[in-house]
Amino acid sequence: MRRVAITGFGIVSPFGRGKAAAVEALRKGASGVKRIESIDTSALNCKIGGEVPKEAHEGLHRGNDRFTRFALIAAEEAAEQARFAESGIEPERVAANIGTGLGGCETLDAGYKRMYGENQPRIPPTSIAMSMYNAATSAVATKFGAKGAAYGVVSACASSAHAIGLAYLTIKSGAADAAFAGGADAPLTLGIIRAWESMRVLSIDNEHPERACRPFSADRNGLVLAEGAAVFVLEAWENAERRGQPIVGEIVGFGATSDAGHITDPSADGAMRAMRLALRDANVSAGEVGYINAHGTATKANDVTETRAIHDVFKDVFGRTVPVSSTKSMHGHAMGASGAIEIACSLAALREGFIPPTINLDTPDPECDLDYVPHQAREAKVSLFLSNSFGFGGMNAVVAVRTLLPEL
Repeated sequence: MRRVAITGFGIVSPFGRGKAAAVEALRKGASGVKRIESIDTSALNCKIGGEVPKEAHEGLHRGNDRFTRFALIAAEEAAEQARFAESGIEPERVAANIGTGLGGCETLDAGYKRMYGENQPRIPPTSIAMSMYNAATSAVATKFGAKGAAYGVVSACASSAHAIGLAYLTIKSGAADAAFAGGADAPLTLGIIRAWESMRVLSIDNEHPERACRPFSADRNGLVLAEGAAVFVLEAWENAERRGQPIVGEIVGFGATSDAGHITDPSADGAMRAMRLALRDANVSAGEVGYINAHGTATKANDVTETRAIHDVFKDVFGRTVPVSSTKSMHGHAMGASGAIEIACSLAALREGFIPPTINLDTPDPECDLDYVPHQAREAKVSLFLSNSFGFGGMNAVVAVRTLLPEL
């Protein structure tokens, strides 16, 4: 079994385009949540979201749905850092796995508006190709000539974590030498926001959007929808060494489970088993983990359930409390892209020597009693972290990432 290196990664998020924008916001504890500008929200109760700034994507990759454009922007940054064009890896040995929870919402919403709102009988012939869930995977594979196994991974909010885990296993087993892996979603459309409003799990703090997402706080009142993408270039370790490519991280473990229970209520058991599987796959103990990027949605059910699961896994770690934070407090919940965005945020921050905070945690919930790194980033050297992603339908995925690597 081969080691799997991260040789490049890119991100586009409510913080802006690129890793530098994300690091700056995470260090400051600055929120990217604001009033939505890309659509008319007058008919909505919820008018806020983690929206990618217009200048971060305007004019780029036209002819694609918004989620695909985000995936391409993130993949370009990853490929540049990885010097992928110079890698010499055979195209047939390069995989592509991009996860999404909702696919081409922008295209679908426009089509429905056209048919049912404007009574126009004709739908653009490109609608299917633009809205399909694998559109981002296909676009990234085409852009970079990845002719290996390609999958559009769809498992609700665990989609991109599953996509990264799948790519990791593919390279580890020898079935590929490299992969583009990550996730993209763009759910800030009229129809999607209205559907989430109907579930009554959205925060509707329209007057103070930067304070709307409050994971683990007793006064939390729901999640904040967001959009964006993060893509990683994963590569067989020995291949990166051979070509002298700097390695920025390593995927060392992956755990995936199913609750096989309620379609929307999370299970502490499923989350706990996924974390344990990731640790076992990485061949590390719980005591070696220096940080956990929590799923941390700021919903009543998730935050208590996830806290309980973390207690179950780390209860034997005596004399220390593992720092846990939810970067969703700053960038919102990007659905199927959230796992990839959170791994990218964590890796970028930890490589700069700090743990990203959980902002807006003013009123601690007694049932959420972990060290959530409240309000401010914390200077720290962390060599191993976990990223938790849990989705509707009982889909659980945990990725273990090593950040401080041995000398090559």
